[in-house]
Amino acid sequence: MKIFYTISLTLTLFLTITAGFAQTNPKANISGIILDENKKPADYVTVVLFKASDSSVVKTAFTDPSGTFAFNVANKGSYFYKASNMGYKTLKSKTIVLTEDNQKVDFGTAQLVATAQNLSEVNVAVTKPLIERKMDKVVMNVSNSSIMTGSTALEVLQKAPGVTVDQNDKISMMGKQGVLIQLDGKQTYMSSADVANLLRNMQSTEIESIELITNPSSKYDASGNSGIINIKTKKSKNGGTNGSLTGTAGYGKNFRGNTGLNLNHRTQKLNLFGNYNYGRNERDNLIAIDRISKGTPDTYFMQVGTSHRKQQNNNFKAGLDYFIDKKNTIGVLVNGYFNHGTEASINNTLIGPSFQKVDTVLITNTLQNNKYNSLSYNLNYKSVLDTAGSEISADVDYSRYNGNDGSKYDNDYLFPNGDRIRPTIFTRNNTPSIIDIKAFKVDYNVSLSKTVKLEAGVKSSWVKTDNDLQAEEFVSNNWQNDVRRSNQFIYDENVNAAYTNLNKQFKNTSVQIGLRMEQTNSKGNLITTNTVVERSYWDFFPTLFVQQTLSKNNQLGFSYSRRIDRPSYDALNPFIYYLDQYTYSKGNPFLNPQYTHNFELSYTLLQKYMLSVGYSRVNDVIAEVILPDAANKALYQTNANIARNISYNANLNVPVQITKWWQTNNNLNVFYLSFEAPDLAGSALKTGKTSFQFKSQQTFTIVNGFTAELNGSYESPLDYGTLSLKARYYVDAGLSKSLFNKKASLKLALSDIFNMSENNLSSALPGLTYDVHQKNETQIGRMSFTYRFGKNEIKPARRRSTGTEAEQGRMKN
Repeated sequence: MKIFYTISLTLTLFLTITAGFAQTNPKANISGIILDENKKPADYVTVVLFKASDSSVVKTAFTDPSGTFAFNVANKGSYFYKASNMGYKTLKSKTIVLTEDNQKVDFGTAQLVATAQNLSEVNVAVTKPLIERKMDKVVMNVSNSSIMTGSTALEVLQKAPGVTVDQNDKISMMGKQGVLIQLDGKQTYMSSADVANLLRNMQSTEIESIELITNPSSKYDASGNSGIINIKTKKSKNGGTNGSLTGTAGYGKNFRGNTGLNLNHRTQKLNLFGNYNYGRNERDNLIAIDRISKGTPDTYFMQVGTSHRKQQNNNFKAGLDYFIDKKNTIGVLVNGYFNHGTEASINNTLIGPSFQKVDTVLITNTLQNNKYNSLSYNLNYKSVLDTAGSEISADVDYSRYNGNDGSKYDNDYLFPNGDRIRPTIFTRNNTPSIIDIKAFKVDYNVSLSKTVKLEAGVKSSWVKTDNDLQAEEFVSNNWQNDVRRSNQFIYDENVNAAYTNLNKQFKNTSVQIGLRMEQTNSKGNLITTNTVVERSYWDFFPTLFVQQTLSKNNQLGFSYSRRIDRPSYDALNPFIYYLDQYTYSKGNPFLNPQYTHNFELSYTLLQKYMLSVGYSRVNDVIAEVILPDAANKALYQTNANIARNISYNANLNVPVQITKWWQTNNNLNVFYLSFEAPDLAGSALKTGKTSFQFKSQQTFTIVNGFTAELNGSYESPLDYGTLSLKARYYVDAGLSKSLFNKKASLKLALSDIFNMSENNLSSALPGLTYDVHQKNETQIGRMSFTYRFGKNEIKPARRRSTGTEAEQGRMKN
């Protein structure tokens, strides 16, 4: 009751204060509308406002989906703007004058002119580039890329600048783990493994774009050491009744395919939308581990394992927006997935006093079945308070996730000649899990004056996870409970947050300061052993952003933020999962949250070339570690709090229009990572290495409506925690052709053309010796066909982000 009373009091006070602010809100005093060559609203157009007296830059804005832009300008004087977008000529407006008697000016409607000479050329020219740089983020436009066709969301993410996905599907950005994954602006509240499963089952045809936010403001949840990756799914921007149908087929060593249907119906008062996607995916995986277990004498292990995974997924979304009037909208949203699959693997482990001499062979056959279901419900409300963009919005969310992993293991111990050392050992696990998520949030923004804007909000979330490991062994022709491994783990977490951002616009400088407060209550209970870990703590997360316009073509930016990463649910879960008797993973219920200080300095040239340099320091860093189990001569993977991690990074993005038919985008990310731990499994860890990632995207316009893409990536050797990773590289290619007057498109793609992508790693921890080689099925050819149908008569539908996306980034699907 105390928590609910605190939240109610905070919310009441917050709404009272912000209601007072709303009464004094002024209106934007400069506005206009940009249309494309077809006289339709043009969104994402860059609009730069200039002083007429000296042509100095005053402000920069982007048009919204209705083509509208707006500025608040404090000083009297003469102004003009320039509007630019790829594929169009730069548009220069007439000059307008702000005076004491004329404090509100509308530039009116202006139309862009395409640089191409005919309609088909225009259609090619206005395609958004793969990578776009915006003030606070990098945007990768997925929907127009032929290389992305038929890929999963996880495969798409690997192609994003500065992003790496390792052999265990851990996602890093700018060399740092701890990325917060969001879907349409909502936290996912899932474990890293579950997020990987979600992204692996999501198709590229569902994705509009991916936003990379390296240093988020206080408005965002404080989770995410290396920033936020927001995956924006497609939602029709057209009115009337319209939709699209997509089918994709691919083949590597195995067949894979997916199909999807997207529908949208909009009237003046109502918008209905929904989509359904079905996918079938098969893949092979090879893993080889050579290691030495120290002892008297040493024991040598040579392990080779192969696995074949089949997965079927059904994803859907349905929603309704009701437009009460021009300023108020209420909506409901339901989405979910029903996925299931199997994985069969066989691991052969040779054991002996050296790599050349073998005295024991362990053969482990494993069959796994998984089923993941999830349903999420969202009720939302939005009210636009004035023409300056002030608004208040609220979300109430509920999500329920059900998962069940079942595994059967057959362990055979043999002499080198094939004779059995002992009878076959049969074991099996069943792991049902339930995750319940409840959340609500309120966000408000208002212009306090012509140059001052305030954002504020509150949010609370409640998450409960219940994992039950039912382990059994086959003894005397009967399955019996294995009391050594069976357990139940229940985890409860409540996070209450409030934030505020204050933005002040000076002549050539924009300053934003923010503060987020979060109060966390958590309880982990290992039922069988009655082990309870309970925590309650408050945290404050300040942020600072400064944007300085040096001249028309030169801008500087600085940002600082303090952030937190709470342990993911699977990292806290102490259950043990076996690859075989000598290789396993387990959770750590005693993990503490990690805290990060992030600093970033950026420079933008000509509004398209951008260089950023950053520094971060993480205390009690949560890192994946591989450690020895000396008593059982085993090797296990877990998570641990390492004392400190320091990172320096520099990122350079350079788009180049080489010719009219050839454009390229190049991204170079250089970083230095160091880790220190005074005592980790009896050894001191101290690592430090400079590494880099380079990604280059080439786009060729062959003929009208026919484009080709070539994408290459190289990642140099890297040390992360106790892992030392070798270099990784690959090359992808794709072709795209628009058909039937742009109502349809055909795309062909080949990923990892030379079949070079693989993972190789070794130990960075002194006294521990192992080498791991992993090769997934990455060389895959795909063909995709999309057909769009229906009317396009009403203005665009709004996109809705809900309130539980941060929490869902920590589940399985």
